[in-house]
Amino acid sequence: MPDPRAEKAFDPQIADAFLQANEKLGGLPKYLGVRFIEYQPGLLRAELAVRDELLTMIGNLHGGVLAALCDHLLGCVCYPHMKRGQWAATTEFKLNLLAPVSGGTLEAEAEIVSLSRSLAVVCIEIRNGERRACIAQGTVMIMDPKKRA
Repeated sequence: MPDPRAEKAFDPQIADAFLQANEKLGGLPKYLGVRFIEYQPGLLRAELAVRDELLTMIGNLHGGVLAALCDHLLGCVCYPHMKRGQWAATTEFKLNLLAPVSGGTLEAEAEIVSLSRSLAVVCIEIRNGERRACIAQGTVMIMDPKKRA
């Protein structure tokens, strides 16, 4: 269950902007094909289609893809709960790879389990069909914009 403080701080306009940004993503999230599906207070659901170029030479999804997906979701789940102008910085996360993935679509759910003014703890579960492929937990620092001199 998400941290109750996340519900109080949730800004649906920011969540909607992130959902609309699926087509505008750049960098690694674009290359991986990350798509945000749904935001709720304290929760983000996303998908990633498994493609051949993301597989290892033995035909399994590279663990780095799962790690990159988790890192991306760790911060993105927090933005609708932060003040405008703040940014999220992953400080650490632990990943458990539970089952090999060789095709299909990954369904990820990131949940804020603890939220303060400066830190968030997030749990992530990634499924591949009926199988749990990965779980992760991480900490995100919530940073204020840098003041210019």
